Amino acid sequence: MPSPVPARPGAEIGQVDTPALIVDLDALEANIADMAAQAGQAGMALRPHAKTHKSVAIAKRQLAAGAVGLCCQKVSEAEALLPSGVADMLVSNHVVGAEKLRRLAALAHDVRTTTLTSDVQHARLLSAAAEAAGSRIDILIELDAGDARMGLADAADLPALAQLVCDLPGLKLRGLQVYNGPFQHLRAQAERADAARMAAERAQRARDVLLANGFPCDLLTGGGTGTFSEDIAAGVLNELQPGSYVFMDSDYGRNTDSTGAPYRPFRQSLFVLTRVMRVPQPGVAYVDAGVKALNLDCGMPDVLARPDLAFTKASDEQGRVEGGALQLDEQLFLVPSHCDPTVNQYDWMVAVRGGYVEEVWPVDARGCVL
Repeated sequence: MPSPVPARPGAEIGQVDTPALIVDLDALEANIADMAAQAGQAGMALRPHAKTHKSVAIAKRQLAAGAVGLCCQKVSEAEALLPSGVADMLVSNHVVGAEKLRRLAALAHDVRTTTLTSDVQHARLLSAAAEAAGSRIDILIELDAGDARMGLADAADLPALAQLVCDLPGLKLRGLQVYNGPFQHLRAQAERADAARMAAERAQRARDVLLANGFPCDLLTGGGTGTFSEDIAAGVLNELQPGSYVFMDSDYGRNTDSTGAPYRPFRQSLFVLTRVMRVPQPGVAYVDAGVKALNLDCGMPDVLARPDLAFTKASDEQGRVEGGALQLDEQLFLVPSHCDPTVNQYDWMVAVRGGYVEEVWPVDARGCVL
């Protein structure tokens, strides 16, 4: 059962019930337009990662701005976002389990469906599911980008796996995925640039191996918010799949640009609105946003426009804020430390502009972990 809607369109921001997930529409729309423009100017396709926002409303905006499709990390996410009108869906994960494989193959009847593999046995499972459903699943072979994740570590193993994918019924080889997730959060711009170049070199070698052995590599996809400009400059990928750029968070804010200044290529558009519940003594206050309203895997949130305040501690339903003066019932805007899992804490996003609620969106793919 979803939680009560925290606000209605037309309400002032002060009337929003808290804690609430707030989206600044001006900043969100600017971010979507900026990333679409930069990818377009570089001649690269843009496939935003929807695991960040889990929202049909935001997916529609991304597609309207020119995105070729969406990434999702789970089959259930992809299913939840079909009402966006997406026609090309990448489930950028290794799907296992009979029921999820069945649903993945069924999804391929509705939209062009691509997924990943880096394993012979797994490719056979995908083929069996597609055959049983009478559908076709497009395949990207996932290559390790140098971050020791799920991908194939040795490009020498590519021809055998590519041949199997081409031979198996119900599958079509589409190309390669080279996603460098941890590299997005290397703090110095020079470190991120080096990591992106390394990933691009691996991707280029792998593509050359496929092409030299007569296999197609129409799609070479990867990249992310932290390295998108370096991914573009490398000139190897033909598709980008950033996610966090729509919202940003304080962890990305800890990255630096080439001058050592905070890395802020996009505007902060996502906030958690919270209220002061108690002020037991000067310099200490408790707010109604705790662990269940935030995600703290990347640290505590920042307090927007209040450098005198620090969010120092969280219990399940309360947060402790220390520093300057606060009053009972005062509202604070918190900048989440990690946007993706913070969104997954909420049933609703309150979209605001100019101090008023313009729309309230369901978080359509909340809790979609299957």
